[in-house]
Amino acid sequence: MKAAVLHEYGPPKNLKYEDFPDPKPGKGEVLVRVLAASINPVDWKMRSGEAKELFPVEFPGIIGRDVAGIVQDVGEDVQGFTEGDHVFALSRHTYAELCVVPASDLAKVPESLEIPVASTVPLVSTTGDQLIRRAMDVKADQTILLTGATGSVGRVALYCAIELGAKVIAGVRKKQREEAVALGAIEAIDLSDADDLARLGFVDGVADTIGGAIGTTLLGKVKPGGVFGSVLGPPVGVALHPTVNVKAMMAKPDPEAMVHYAEALRDGKLKLPIDSMLPLAKASEAHALAERGAAGKLILLA
Repeated sequence: MKAAVLHEYGPPKNLKYEDFPDPKPGKGEVLVRVLAASINPVDWKMRSGEAKELFPVEFPGIIGRDVAGIVQDVGEDVQGFTEGDHVFALSRHTYAELCVVPASDLAKVPESLEIPVASTVPLVSTTGDQLIRRAMDVKADQTILLTGATGSVGRVALYCAIELGAKVIAGVRKKQREEAVALGAIEAIDLSDADDLARLGFVDGVADTIGGAIGTTLLGKVKPGGVFGSVLGPPVGVALHPTVNVKAMMAKPDPEAMVHYAEALRDGKLKLPIDSMLPLAKASEAHALAERGAAGKLILLA
């Protein structure tokens, strides 16, 4: 098969489009013919070596977490999937023409949802959902501040929180405020505006999807006993806020959640903007574009 192969950590040009041995499904696994794999920030952090402590790459190796495609073969003891099924998953080694996925992590693509669009769903849907439900344990009528509400993970987290009956204040850039309110936030503040932050009252919790120094400031906005949930690790200064429950989380595969948000996407209830689609052979170019700041998801077509 062809794949975008990484031989050493480094810049986007280190992704080389070349031949790589075909994987074979083992017991409980499914071989997927990859049609599309979307790019996430963790991908370029793995490529550069920034994430090597959590996600080391065995060289030569293939990165990528999101995949959508067609079942080509099934391993022993696999039930519920047959050759030809359109499927998607949060998996690994997806920048390739073929990848192996545990059947327990795999889901069928909802009817009428295009395969490339399905590939944008797995990581952002599980991350946004688990941030709100698992880390934050958001309840109806709570008021939470969500940073990065117009990003892909943020959009899922916002949708999830609203489904649970929570009131969401969006923490975004000034130019994104109207968009955040249109997505369902009760109001939006500019995280770079000291006056906006000063006017922000106490909230039941903060759901952080962007990380960085702003998290330290927002710790002081959480009510005693409230939760600061983060997808990027705890902020600096946690010890200064002993009454705040800080919960960092990492997404785990959840096929049921993926299908739920994929159906919402198909039905127009949830929107995940797509910047562009590029062939797998141009994975290095796609990574360079993603790191510069794309206006939505980038998709690799195998």
